[in-house]
Amino acid sequence: MRAELEERVQRAVELFMSGYGCCQSVVSAFADLYGLTDTQAKLVAAGFGGGVGRMRMMCGAVSGLVILAGLNDGQTDGADREGKAHCYKVVQDLLARSKEENGSLICAELLGLKGPVPIGNYVPDERNADYYRKRPCAAKVESAARLFAQYLDGTL
Repeated sequence: MRAELEERVQRAVELFMSGYGCCQSVVSAFADLYGLTDTQAKLVAAGFGGGVGRMRMMCGAVSGLVILAGLNDGQTDGADREGKAHCYKVVQDLLARSKEENGSLICAELLGLKGPVPIGNYVPDERNADYYRKRPCAAKVESAARLFAQYLDGTL
């Protein structure tokens, strides 16, 4: 993989480790390729944190993959069925690879949580050494960013 893409993977991890959500970290690392500012990328991706609004549904890093696939391969003509199909294929391929690598696409499963997360539980956990030690999130951010980098590089 090209060094420039590897730097983007590392940037995604650094963003996560500095307090940004999984989705924000993945999208921000590649945003400039699509004409988005860092701020715009972080705002677009903000609601996907904690497995979408901290409901522990689809992993935020994986959500970042979906956003990036749309930016890279999405269509803007609503009648463009071929364009939609191509984008859906890219998303499905990336998500299949992510699931293969990580065992799940679901935040709660990746965190080892049992049962649904109650609605109203929206206060994020404090980011401290214990948080980072217990969670696989940095590795999931790296995995998602690396998968997208490989896709861009044509090595996936």
